[in-house]
Amino acid sequence: MTKGTVLVVGSNATQIEIQGGGAGPTGQYLNETVVPAMALVEAGYAVVLATPNGRKPHIDEVSDSAQHFGGDEQAYQRARTFFARDASMNEVRTLRSVLEEGLENFAGVFVPGGQAPVVDLMQDGELGEILRHFHALKKPTAFLCHGPIASLAALPNAKQFRAALIAGDTARASELGKGWQYAGYKMTVFSASEEKPIEENILHGKLYFTMPDALQTAGGHVSTTPVDFEPNVIEDRELITGQNPRSDHPLAAKLVAALDRAKATV
Repeated sequence: MTKGTVLVVGSNATQIEIQGGGAGPTGQYLNETVVPAMALVEAGYAVVLATPNGRKPHIDEVSDSAQHFGGDEQAYQRARTFFARDASMNEVRTLRSVLEEGLENFAGVFVPGGQAPVVDLMQDGELGEILRHFHALKKPTAFLCHGPIASLAALPNAKQFRAALIAGDTARASELGKGWQYAGYKMTVFSASEEKPIEENILHGKLYFTMPDALQTAGGHVSTTPVDFEPNVIEDRELITGQNPRSDHPLAAKLVAALDRAKATV
C-alpha cells in the first residue's frame, strides 16, 4: 500500500540547438532524475515515469559521475543501479497513455532537468494538458534545474512561444505568454551564469535563450542565487522549483513534505 502515485515526466531529447546552426549533446541529468525519485519511493510513494514517446530518457554523459553525488561513489552507484534496474524507471509510459487513463489518481508531478526539457517538454502539448490539470487542482508540481522551463508547456501556444524565443522576438513571445498559469509565481531555474561553462566546454556554442529570460517573458517571478551552483529551492503555492543539480535533495524534501501535507487534508 503506497501513500499515492507521483508522475515523473522525462524528456526524450538527445540534441539541443545552438546559435548559428547545429546542435550539441544533451539529455536528462542522472542525479536530478534519480535522487527525487528515490526519495519519493523511500517516503512511501509510487513513481510512474512517462515521456513523450514512451522511451526511457537519455542520461547526459556529463551527469553520469560521482561528482554530482557530492563525490560519494556509493551514492552514485546506488543511483545508477536504481535507474538501470528499478521497475519505476523502466516501465516507461507515454504521456498520451497517462492522459488517456486519467490523471485523477496522481498525487503530484515532477519534471527533472538536464537541458533536454528545453528541446521537447517545453513545447509538448500533452505535458501542457497534464500541467493544466495539476494546476487547476493545486496538486504539488515540482521542477528541477532546467526542468522549470517545461512549465511553459502549459501555454496554449507553447510551440509558437518557443519559436519566438529562438527568433529573438521578445515582443511576440510576451504576447504569446499572456495567460500563463504560473504567471506571478515565485520560481527559480538554472541561471544564465551557470549555463556559461556548459555552453563553452560542452556545447561549444550559445543557446538561443536563457532559462530565466524565458520564464520571465511569460510572467514568472524568477530569482537565482548570487553564487553559482549553490542549492536553491523556491516554493510558491503548489509550485516547487529547484535551481541547479545541487538542489536535488532539498527539492526532493520539499516535494515529499508538500505531498504529505496534501494527503493529510484529503
